[in-house]
Amino acid sequence: MATTLPSPPKIGMVSLGCPKNLVDSERILTKLRSDGYAMSPDYAGADVVLVNTCGFLDSAKEESLEAIGEAIAENGRVIVTGCMGKEAEMIRAKFPGILAVTGAHQYEEVVGAVHEAAPMPPSAFLNLVPDSGLKLTPRHYSYLKISEGCNHRCSFCIIPSLRGDLVSRRPDAILREAEKLIEAGTKELLVISQDTSAYGVDIRHQPRMWHGEEVRAHMTDLSRELGKLGAWVRLHYVYPYPHVDQVIPLMAEGLILPYLDIPFQHASRNVLKLMKRPANETKVLERIKTWRTIAPDIAIRSTFVVGFPGETEDDFAYLMEWLEEAQLDRVGAFRFEPVEGAAANDLPNHVPEEIKEERYARLMELTARISADKLQAKVGRTLDVIIDAVDEEGGATGRSKADAPEIDGEVFLRDAGHLKQGDIVAVSIEDADEHDLYGVPLA
Repeated sequence: MATTLPSPPKIGMVSLGCPKNLVDSERILTKLRSDGYAMSPDYAGADVVLVNTCGFLDSAKEESLEAIGEAIAENGRVIVTGCMGKEAEMIRAKFPGILAVTGAHQYEEVVGAVHEAAPMPPSAFLNLVPDSGLKLTPRHYSYLKISEGCNHRCSFCIIPSLRGDLVSRRPDAILREAEKLIEAGTKELLVISQDTSAYGVDIRHQPRMWHGEEVRAHMTDLSRELGKLGAWVRLHYVYPYPHVDQVIPLMAEGLILPYLDIPFQHASRNVLKLMKRPANETKVLERIKTWRTIAPDIAIRSTFVVGFPGETEDDFAYLMEWLEEAQLDRVGAFRFEPVEGAAANDLPNHVPEEIKEERYARLMELTARISADKLQAKVGRTLDVIIDAVDEEGGATGRSKADAPEIDGEVFLRDAGHLKQGDIVAVSIEDADEHDLYGVPLA
């Protein structure tokens, strides 16, 4: 006699904001899937929709509120989680029909709210989930979160009030997760946190046993062990503490990718002081030169804020001169935007919007020229490229070791129809523009 299985409730997910939010969403979905819930790719098929919000900037809050409104309009049964959980009263006032509101990385509360809103029918056959968990990214790359929270108190940032102080994961737990991801097909691990360089400070770098050896809860030790697992390892959100110098030799050895994502934010001592960030830009330039001596192919990406309160034309000119000398490979920029609760809002001498726009345009013009020159120098070289997509016309899109997904450039390939997503291939670079490379895979 055939057994008829009950249909499990279906969950929709809208994940906004940074990769750290994406990891939170993956963890929530993994737990719900292990509890037997199914996933819905659209609003119509979902019994309840989760909206994981971002609250870092006012513009991000607006996007989150729009997403909540759309989910309410399209489905009606919505649970809100993430950074905007701190503003539950405002969300409930704006959307009275919300089922529940929880804060950032409050996994148990989110899952509990789902269980209450869409109870699971009793069945021993519905608890099915792969060991690697459920992913919102393609199979061939995965974000690996090593800690939560941040001990910095930058004047423009409210992350500590949203996510609390630094809480580091055990190194053996991180390595176990990485190993499972690689076994499931991950070719590239993107290491993320609020402050990757500070990993382990809160637990005094306590060592744990991993495959018969002690591994400290320290960025250098963790990077070395991750590099032994055989995947590309890419470090994000790295503050330039002195011990960052220790990971550069690991890049030269090929254990981790020659790539650093460092949020410099500015170069002027005056502005850095107003931001409540370390002001050691001269030493950083010297260190960058040393890093390039040790690992010549190192790619450094960063973000900068223009128009910060108190930023003078001299401050901005200094930043431009610093960028000209630093020759960073990838640069993003933001116009200063007040965020509710940030100390910077109370600073004097706010920069007029038209001056912010003018400075932003000048900075992006400079960094685009630097990027174009650096990419042009790669024409004629052979680079390893990881394939993200293959089209029906025989082309493919991938990334070099200098390119993180979604935020950096791409490598566009011809005569690549034989490749598949996740392949890592040698590519002859034939052309370049301001942000991307063009080439052909070698036989």
